[in-house]
Amino acid sequence: MKEIALDYTYFEIPPRAIDRVVERGVKLRRLNYLEALAMAEVIRRLKPDIVYVDASDINAERFREHILSALREKPKIVSEHEADARYPVVAAASILAKVRRDSIIKELQRRYGDFGSGYPHDSRTVRFLEDWFRRNPREVPPFIRGSWSTVKRIRRRLLFQG
Repeated sequence: MKEIALDYTYFEIPPRAIDRVVERGVKLRRLNYLEALAMAEVIRRLKPDIVYVDASDINAERFREHILSALREKPKIVSEHEADARYPVVAAASILAKVRRDSIIKELQRRYGDFGSGYPHDSRTVRFLEDWFRRNPREVPPFIRGSWSTVKRIRRRLLFQG
């Protein structure tokens, strides 16, 4: 895909930036807005005439407006739910993002040890976090969102265990 793409870029949102947004209020609306700002940055970098996005907001038009509000140049933006099923360019971007995430996860696992997939349903991830907080009760791993309910639950449980 990279070889046939005219251009592409990545924009990674650090866990602490997500934490700051989540801690400020209405979680989903703020996360959707943060994602819209990230998409606006990608658009600024690539300068396309038309953009297809998979809307993370329940209101796809509002998501589109959030992206446009962060841009000086105003490309045509097609904002839809499940856009990856309709538009090959969105599916390709989704695949590139997943491959990038997998690469980052592998690098983090080389550095920190096996923490599984990094998702809350993964028992290896939960076990890693439990071990981490036993050793570092005040410090959230730098690659994990401190605002994540799994993190809060584990820290609370370990705090009350003594």
